[in-house]
Amino acid sequence: MFHPIPERIRKRMSELEKIDERDRLDGTPQAERLRQIPPVTGRFLALLAASVPPGKMIEIGTSAGYSTLWLALAAKQTGHPFTTVELFENKVQMAAETFRLADIEDIVNLVQADARDYLAGEGDIALCFLDTEKELYQPCYDLAVPRLVRGGLLLADNVISHADDLADFIQHAADDPRVDAVVVPIGKGLLMARKS
Repeated sequence: MFHPIPERIRKRMSELEKIDERDRLDGTPQAERLRQIPPVTGRFLALLAASVPPGKMIEIGTSAGYSTLWLALAAKQTGHPFTTVELFENKVQMAAETFRLADIEDIVNLVQADARDYLAGEGDIALCFLDTEKELYQPCYDLAVPRLVRGGLLLADNVISHADDLADFIQHAADDPRVDAVVVPIGKGLLMARKS
């Protein structure tokens, strides 16, 4: 389906993986690190995104655009409109560079905004991927789920690695009658909630 990954995307993925690994080892402050998903999670996201119903794909928390590269593979294949939202200017600049180098500027709409403000104005969401500050998961979930199309997916990263911080959020999704939710033990743990 995504084989082979286009060379410009594969090359930028490799560069970002090296930067992320270096940042984790050299003591780079957490706020300055890329804090990106592992490749196995990226591939899983791309596979899921390629199978969602018609609607918009939205990523909350772009960082330097690594997960965006994976999701862009699906957006290119399906033709889904795809927007990624990042609050911090330095990361918006890094992401813009990633999209230029990977030649996906025509596939991805990069928006600098508070995710809560952005989601409040959206509708017909087929996929929403959350990988942002953990205190924003619950408010973003509460804004996104009512806007998901039937069969649409909300995916949230780090639910195993940050299980204590996200326990209430995970339980909220599990108890939500609007979705079927499960934690998938891939990468750092992915919450997958499908709109009924």
